[in-house]
Formats: sequence, C-alpha cells, structure tokens
Amino acid sequence: MSKLITEPNLADGDATYAALVKMTEGMDDAAAMKAMAKLVLLLANHIGDQDVLNEAMAIVRGRPAAA
Repeated sequence: MSKLITEPNLADGDATYAALVKMTEGMDDAAAMKAMAKLVLLLANHIGDQDVLNEAMAIVRGRPAAA
C-alpha cells in the first residue's frame, strides 16, 4: 500500500498553478469544473491506488485519513 505524498513534490509549483489557471482560461464555470473533473479522473487513473485516492479525498473533505 502506498501513502499519499503531502509534502511539496513539484519542481515548480507556481508554474503548475499557472498551467491549471491557463487550462480553464476563457471557460465558463461549468466548463471549467468539467475540465477539472476530467483532470482529476485522469490523474486518479494514473495513480491507480485506491488507498492513496481515499486518503486524498479524506484530506480534501477535512477528515483524518484512515490508518
């Protein structure tokens, strides 16, 4: 079982944030949400570890991750 990496792990977090903003540029809120959902599903598939995904979802919802 893998563990979610929560410490900074991006070479350039600012560039990543800028790319996410640019990805949704010119989209209305509904289209931007759909694009973000597609990105989340693509990355979840890439991760492929349900325990890691469950841990991430718990953190996002403000709940402690299950041990």
